[in-house]
Amino acid sequence: MKKLLKLTFTFLLASSLFACTANNESQTSQATESSSEANQGESSQALEEITIKHSKGEATIKKNPEKVVVFDMGTLDTMDKLGVEADFALPLDSIPSYLTGYENATNAGGLKEPDIETIYTFEPDAIFISGRQADFYDELNKIAPTVYVDLDYKKYMEDFKTNVTNIGKIFDKEDLALEEYNKIEEKIASVKEKTNNSNEKALIIMTNSGKISAYGAGSRFGIIHDVLGFKEADENMYKSEEEITTHGKEVSFEYISQINPDILFVVDRDAAVGGDGNASDTLNNELVNNTNAAKNNKVITLDPEIWYISGGGLQSVSDMIDEANIS
Repeated sequence: MKKLLKLTFTFLLASSLFACTANNESQTSQATESSSEANQGESSQALEEITIKHSKGEATIKKNPEKVVVFDMGTLDTMDKLGVEADFALPLDSIPSYLTGYENATNAGGLKEPDIETIYTFEPDAIFISGRQADFYDELNKIAPTVYVDLDYKKYMEDFKTNVTNIGKIFDKEDLALEEYNKIEEKIASVKEKTNNSNEKALIIMTNSGKISAYGAGSRFGIIHDVLGFKEADENMYKSEEEITTHGKEVSFEYISQINPDILFVVDRDAAVGGDGNASDTLNNELVNNTNAAKNNKVITLDPEIWYISGGGLQSVSDMIDEANIS
Protein backbone atom coordinates (compact mmCIF):
# COMPACT_ATOMS: atom_id res chain seq x y z
CA MET A 1 0.00 0.00 0.00
CA LYS A 2 2.81 2.41 0.94
CA LYS A 3 4.59 1.54 -2.30
CA LEU A 4 1.43 2.33 -4.29
CA LEU A 5 0.98 5.70 -2.57
CA LYS A 6 4.64 6.56 -3.26
CA LEU A 7 4.25 5.78 -6.95
CA THR A 8 1.06 7.84 -7.15
CA PHE A 9 2.74 10.84 -5.47
CA THR A 10 5.73 10.61 -7.82
CA PHE A 11 3.43 10.55 -10.86
CA LEU A 12 1.45 13.60 -9.68
CA LEU A 13 4.64 15.54 -8.97
CA ALA A 14 6.04 14.78 -12.40
CA SER A 15 2.76 15.78 -14.06
CA SER A 16 2.73 19.06 -12.16
CA LEU A 17 6.32 19.89 -13.15
CA PHE A 18 5.58 19.08 -16.80
CA ALA A 19 2.50 21.30 -16.79
CA CYS A 20 4.44 24.20 -15.28
CA THR A 21 7.22 23.83 -17.84
CA ALA A 22 4.75 23.70 -20.74
CA ASN A 23 2.89 26.72 -19.39
CA ASN A 24 6.12 28.74 -19.06
CA GLU A 25 7.15 27.82 -22.59
CA SER A 26 3.73 28.88 -23.87
CA GLN A 27 3.92 32.22 -22.08
CA THR A 28 7.44 32.80 -23.37
CA SER A 29 6.29 32.02 -26.92
CA GLN A 30 3.31 34.36 -26.61
CA ALA A 31 5.50 37.13 -25.23
CA THR A 32 7.95 36.68 -28.12
CA GLU A 33 5.13 36.82 -30.65
CA SER A 34 3.64 39.90 -29.00
CA SER A 35 7.03 41.60 -29.00
CA SER A 36 7.52 40.73 -32.66
CA GLU A 37 4.07 42.08 -33.54
CA ALA A 38 4.79 45.27 -31.61
CA ASN A 39 8.08 45.75 -33.44
CA GLN A 40 6.36 45.17 -36.76
CA GLY A 41 3.71 47.69 -35.76
CA GLU A 42 6.34 50.28 -34.85
CA SER A 43 8.16 49.62 -38.12
CA SER A 44 4.94 49.97 -40.08
CA GLN A 45 4.14 53.21 -38.28
CA ALA A 46 7.58 54.59 -39.10
CA LEU A 47 7.05 53.76 -42.76
CA GLU A 48 3.79 55.72 -42.65
CA GLU A 49 5.58 59.00 -41.91
CA ILE A 50 7.22 61.41 -44.30
CA THR A 51 9.77 64.13 -43.55
CA ILE A 52 9.46 67.37 -45.52
CA LYS A 53 12.49 69.66 -45.60
CA HIS A 54 11.96 73.39 -46.08
CA SER A 55 13.83 76.67 -45.58
CA LYS A 56 12.86 76.91 -41.89
CA GLY A 57 13.70 73.33 -40.97
CA GLU A 58 11.82 70.09 -41.48
CA ALA A 59 8.50 68.51 -40.54
CA THR A 60 7.81 64.82 -39.98
CA ILE A 61 4.16 64.16 -40.82
CA LYS A 62 2.15 60.97 -40.73
CA LYS A 63 0.87 60.02 -44.16
CA ASN A 64 -2.73 60.90 -44.96
CA PRO A 65 -3.15 63.31 -42.02
CA GLU A 66 -6.79 63.61 -41.02
CA LYS A 67 -6.77 67.14 -39.58
CA VAL A 68 -4.93 69.78 -41.57
CA VAL A 69 -4.42 73.53 -41.18
CA VAL A 70 -3.65 75.35 -44.45
CA PHE A 71 -2.75 79.03 -44.77
CA ASP A 72 -0.90 78.81 -48.08
CA MET A 73 -3.64 79.05 -50.70
CA GLY A 74 -1.44 77.57 -53.42
CA THR A 75 -1.17 74.44 -51.27
CA LEU A 76 -4.94 74.34 -50.73
CA ASP A 77 -5.34 74.77 -54.50
CA THR A 78 -3.10 71.72 -55.11
CA MET A 79 -4.87 69.63 -52.46
CA ASP A 80 -8.19 70.55 -54.05
CA LYS A 81 -6.99 69.53 -57.51
CA LEU A 82 -5.69 66.20 -56.22
CA GLY A 83 -8.95 65.47 -54.40
CA VAL A 84 -7.45 65.44 -50.91
CA GLU A 85 -10.02 64.68 -48.23
CA ALA A 86 -9.36 65.91 -44.71
CA ASP A 87 -10.81 67.93 -41.87
CA PHE A 88 -9.57 71.44 -42.70
CA ALA A 89 -8.89 74.58 -40.69
CA LEU A 90 -8.49 77.57 -43.04
CA PRO A 91 -8.47 81.39 -43.12
CA LEU A 92 -12.07 81.39 -44.35
CA ASP A 93 -12.18 85.06 -45.36
CA SER A 94 -9.23 84.63 -47.72
CA ILE A 95 -10.14 81.51 -49.68
CA PRO A 96 -10.27 82.29 -53.43
CA SER A 97 -13.76 82.08 -54.87
CA TYR A 98 -12.82 79.29 -57.30
CA LEU A 99 -12.00 76.97 -54.38
CA THR A 100 -15.43 75.84 -53.21
CA GLY A 101 -16.73 73.32 -50.69
CA TYR A 102 -14.78 74.62 -47.69
CA GLU A 103 -17.58 76.60 -46.07
CA ASN A 104 -17.77 74.20 -43.11
CA ALA A 105 -14.04 74.22 -42.41
CA THR A 106 -12.83 75.53 -39.06
CA ASN A 107 -11.90 79.22 -39.22
CA ALA A 108 -8.16 79.37 -38.50
CA GLY A 109 -8.00 83.17 -38.37
CA GLY A 110 -6.74 85.80 -40.80
CA LEU A 111 -4.31 85.24 -43.63
CA LYS A 112 -1.69 87.33 -41.83
CA GLU A 113 -2.74 86.60 -38.26
CA PRO A 114 -3.54 82.96 -37.43
CA ASP A 115 -5.90 82.23 -34.53
CA ILE A 116 -3.42 80.30 -32.40
CA GLU A 117 -5.95 79.29 -29.76
CA THR A 118 -8.41 77.89 -32.31
CA ILE A 119 -5.63 76.02 -34.11
CA TYR A 120 -4.42 74.52 -30.83
CA THR A 121 -7.95 73.38 -29.97
CA PHE A 122 -8.35 71.94 -33.48
CA GLU A 123 -5.48 69.50 -32.71
CA PRO A 124 -4.11 69.30 -36.27
CA ASP A 125 -1.87 66.57 -37.64
CA ALA A 126 -0.09 69.03 -39.95
CA ILE A 127 0.08 72.77 -40.70
CA PHE A 128 1.03 74.46 -43.97
CA ILE A 129 2.07 78.13 -44.07
CA SER A 130 4.01 80.51 -46.33
CA GLY A 131 5.41 84.04 -46.31
CA ARG A 132 2.40 85.85 -44.89
CA GLN A 133 2.52 83.68 -41.75
CA ALA A 134 6.31 83.38 -41.47
CA ASP A 135 6.47 85.18 -38.09
CA PHE A 136 4.20 82.53 -36.56
CA TYR A 137 6.23 79.51 -37.68
CA ASP A 138 7.83 78.69 -34.32
CA GLU A 139 4.55 79.06 -32.43
CA LEU A 140 2.62 76.91 -34.90
CA ASN A 141 5.35 74.29 -35.06
CA LYS A 142 4.87 73.69 -31.32
CA ILE A 143 1.25 72.75 -32.01
CA ALA A 144 1.85 70.37 -34.92
CA PRO A 145 4.50 69.63 -37.59
CA THR A 146 4.53 72.79 -39.69
CA VAL A 147 5.64 72.95 -43.32
CA TYR A 148 6.86 76.32 -44.56
CA VAL A 149 5.92 76.27 -48.25
CA ASP A 150 8.85 77.71 -50.20
CA LEU A 151 8.32 79.40 -53.56
CA ASP A 152 11.47 81.22 -54.62
CA TYR A 153 10.52 83.34 -57.63
CA LYS A 154 14.01 82.90 -59.07
CA LYS A 155 13.46 79.13 -59.25
CA TYR A 156 9.70 79.10 -59.45
CA MET A 157 9.14 75.83 -61.28
CA GLU A 158 11.70 73.93 -59.18
CA ASP A 159 9.99 74.92 -55.93
CA PHE A 160 6.54 74.49 -57.46
CA LYS A 161 7.33 70.92 -58.49
CA THR A 162 8.76 70.14 -55.04
CA ASN A 163 5.64 71.47 -53.33
CA VAL A 164 3.30 69.51 -55.60
CA THR A 165 5.38 66.35 -55.17
CA ASN A 166 5.37 66.73 -51.38
CA ILE A 167 1.58 66.98 -51.27
CA GLY A 168 1.38 63.91 -53.50
CA LYS A 169 3.65 61.96 -51.15
CA ILE A 170 1.84 63.01 -47.98
CA PHE A 171 -1.58 62.04 -49.29
CA ASP A 172 -0.63 58.99 -51.39
CA LYS A 173 -1.33 60.77 -54.67
CA GLU A 174 2.17 60.87 -56.16
CA ASP A 175 1.21 59.54 -59.58
CA LEU A 176 -1.66 61.99 -60.01
CA ALA A 177 0.49 64.89 -58.78
CA LEU A 178 3.19 64.11 -61.34
CA GLU A 179 0.60 63.68 -64.08
CA GLU A 180 -0.89 67.11 -63.37
CA TYR A 181 2.53 68.72 -63.13
CA ASN A 182 3.53 67.29 -66.52
CA LYS A 183 0.40 68.82 -68.07
CA ILE A 184 1.59 72.21 -66.88
CA GLU A 185 5.05 71.64 -68.35
CA GLU A 186 3.39 70.90 -71.69
CA LYS A 187 1.44 74.15 -71.50
CA ILE A 188 4.61 76.09 -70.73
CA ALA A 189 6.40 74.58 -73.73
CA SER A 190 3.51 75.65 -75.98
CA VAL A 191 3.64 79.27 -74.75
CA LYS A 192 7.43 79.46 -74.95
CA GLU A 193 7.31 78.37 -78.56
CA LYS A 194 5.29 81.51 -79.27
CA THR A 195 7.27 83.93 -77.11
CA ASN A 196 10.59 82.72 -78.52
CA ASN A 197 9.38 83.67 -81.98
CA SER A 198 7.96 87.04 -80.96
CA ASN A 199 9.67 90.43 -80.66
CA GLU A 200 6.95 91.89 -78.44
CA LYS A 201 8.08 93.13 -75.05
CA ALA A 202 5.98 92.97 -71.91
CA LEU A 203 5.66 94.94 -68.70
CA ILE A 204 3.99 93.64 -65.54
CA ILE A 205 2.35 96.09 -63.14
CA MET A 206 0.14 95.92 -60.07
CA THR A 207 -2.33 98.67 -59.18
CA ASN A 208 -3.14 99.43 -55.56
CA SER A 209 -5.44 102.31 -54.53
CA GLY A 210 -4.26 104.47 -57.41
CA LYS A 211 -0.58 103.57 -57.03
CA ILE A 212 1.42 101.46 -59.47
CA SER A 213 4.23 98.96 -58.92
CA ALA A 214 6.24 97.30 -61.67
CA TYR A 215 7.66 93.77 -61.61
CA GLY A 216 10.42 92.26 -63.73
CA ALA A 217 12.26 88.96 -64.10
CA GLY A 218 12.95 87.19 -60.82
CA SER A 219 10.11 88.97 -59.07
CA ARG A 220 6.77 87.97 -57.59
CA PHE A 221 5.09 87.82 -61.00
CA GLY A 222 8.30 87.08 -62.88
CA ILE A 223 6.96 83.73 -64.08
CA ILE A 224 5.79 85.67 -67.14
CA HIS A 225 9.41 86.39 -68.08
CA ASP A 226 11.36 83.62 -66.36
CA VAL A 227 9.13 80.65 -67.19
CA LEU A 228 6.94 81.69 -70.11
CA GLY A 229 9.66 83.56 -71.95
CA PHE A 230 8.08 86.98 -72.50
CA LYS A 231 10.78 89.53 -73.27
CA GLU A 232 11.13 92.42 -70.82
CA ALA A 233 10.08 95.91 -71.85
CA ASP A 234 12.46 97.24 -69.18
CA GLU A 235 15.54 95.06 -68.84
CA ASN A 236 17.11 97.59 -66.46
CA MET A 237 14.25 97.75 -63.96
CA TYR A 238 16.43 96.61 -61.07
CA LYS A 239 19.84 98.02 -60.30
CA SER A 240 20.55 95.29 -57.75
CA GLU A 241 19.13 92.04 -56.38
CA GLU A 242 18.00 93.91 -53.26
CA GLU A 243 15.50 95.91 -55.32
CA ILE A 244 13.59 92.75 -56.27
CA THR A 245 10.95 92.60 -53.54
CA THR A 246 7.43 91.20 -53.25
CA HIS A 247 6.15 94.78 -53.25
CA GLY A 248 7.58 95.63 -56.66
CA LYS A 249 9.10 98.91 -57.77
CA GLU A 250 6.90 101.97 -57.46
CA VAL A 251 6.52 103.64 -60.85
CA SER A 252 4.52 106.42 -62.53
CA PHE A 253 2.32 106.78 -65.61
CA GLU A 254 5.23 108.60 -67.22
CA TYR A 255 7.36 105.50 -66.67
CA ILE A 256 4.82 103.29 -68.45
CA SER A 257 4.66 105.77 -71.33
CA GLN A 258 8.44 105.91 -71.61
CA ILE A 259 8.89 102.14 -71.52
CA ASN A 260 6.01 101.80 -74.00
CA PRO A 261 5.37 98.04 -73.65
CA ASP A 262 3.84 96.01 -76.46
CA ILE A 263 1.99 93.97 -73.81
CA LEU A 264 0.91 95.29 -70.42
CA PHE A 265 0.01 92.68 -67.81
CA VAL A 266 -2.03 94.13 -64.94
CA VAL A 267 -2.72 92.71 -61.46
CA ASP A 268 -5.50 94.59 -59.64
CA ARG A 269 -4.69 94.24 -55.94
CA ASP A 270 -7.81 96.12 -54.87
CA ALA A 271 -9.97 93.51 -56.58
CA ALA A 272 -8.11 90.77 -54.71
CA VAL A 273 -8.41 92.24 -51.21
CA GLY A 274 -11.53 94.37 -51.51
CA GLY A 275 -9.77 97.72 -51.78
CA ASP A 276 -11.30 101.03 -52.84
CA GLY A 277 -9.64 101.49 -56.23
CA ASN A 278 -9.70 99.55 -59.48
CA ALA A 279 -7.19 99.08 -62.26
CA SER A 280 -9.45 100.30 -65.08
CA ASP A 281 -9.91 103.73 -63.54
CA THR A 282 -6.29 103.98 -62.46
CA LEU A 283 -4.92 103.28 -65.94
CA ASN A 284 -7.48 105.23 -67.93
CA ASN A 285 -5.33 108.19 -68.91
CA GLU A 286 -3.59 109.53 -72.00
CA LEU A 287 -0.11 108.34 -71.04
CA VAL A 288 -1.19 104.71 -70.75
CA ASN A 289 -3.71 104.82 -73.60
CA ASN A 290 -1.00 105.89 -76.06
CA THR A 291 1.23 102.88 -75.39
CA ASN A 292 1.59 100.14 -77.99
CA ALA A 293 -0.14 97.77 -75.59
CA ALA A 294 -3.26 99.92 -75.32
CA LYS A 295 -3.38 100.74 -79.04
CA ASN A 296 -3.15 97.05 -79.95
CA ASN A 297 -5.62 95.93 -77.28
CA LYS A 298 -2.94 94.09 -75.33
CA VAL A 299 -3.55 95.42 -71.85
CA ILE A 300 -4.20 92.10 -70.10
CA THR A 301 -5.96 92.24 -66.74
CA LEU A 302 -4.94 89.13 -64.83
CA ASP A 303 -7.14 87.29 -62.31
CA PRO A 304 -6.10 88.94 -59.02
CA GLU A 305 -7.11 86.01 -56.81
CA ILE A 306 -4.91 83.62 -58.73
CA TRP A 307 -1.91 85.92 -59.13
CA TYR A 308 -1.99 87.70 -55.77
CA ILE A 309 -3.42 85.12 -53.35
CA SER A 310 -3.18 81.53 -54.55
CA GLY A 311 -0.23 81.35 -56.94
CA GLY A 312 1.85 78.19 -56.79
CA GLY A 313 -1.03 75.69 -56.96
CA LEU A 314 -1.78 73.14 -59.66
CA GLN A 315 -4.93 74.97 -60.70
CA SER A 316 -3.64 78.52 -60.28
CA VAL A 317 -0.40 77.99 -62.20
CA SER A 318 -2.31 76.31 -65.02
CA ASP A 319 -4.72 79.26 -65.15
CA MET A 320 -1.86 81.77 -64.97
CA ILE A 321 -0.33 80.19 -68.07
CA ASP A 322 -3.68 80.31 -69.87
CA GLU A 323 -4.14 83.99 -69.06
CA ALA A 324 -0.67 84.92 -70.27
CA ASN A 325 -1.05 82.82 -73.42
CA ILE A 326 -2.23 85.65 -75.64
CA SER A 327 -2.28 85.26 -79.40
